[in-house]
Amino acid sequence: MSDVYDLHIDTDVTVQLSDCSKEDAQAVFDVLDRVYQLEEAPLSPQAATGPAPTVWTATFDTAGGRHEEVGPTHLSAMVGATLNGGYRAVDEVEKVLAAGFDIQSLQSVSGDQETEARLLLASR
Repeated sequence: MSDVYDLHIDTDVTVQLSDCSKEDAQAVFDVLDRVYQLEEAPLSPQAATGPAPTVWTATFDTAGGRHEEVGPTHLSAMVGATLNGGYRAVDEVEKVLAAGFDIQSLQSVSGDQETEARLLLASR
């Protein structure tokens, strides 16, 4: 076992957004940033020379942050979201996203200590 232990292992959630514009990805990340502490800044995809999927990624610590209220948020199109992390942390992030967007749960995959939730987000 490593001498270094990540105290945020059960509270960090990695959020991956796909099939969306930069503006829609930023709108989703802004909602989460109002509530949780941003652990890892959103990664901007490189410009593709041909057809390629675009994925925006950021990590949030559900134990930290400002915990501000979230209201309905506009998206120009539907956004696919994949949440990875501890069970409780992913559930909390889903609730925050549901306050800002209409969400449809597409799939959930559970592991030993982590879960993955796939959602479809739309404007309220």
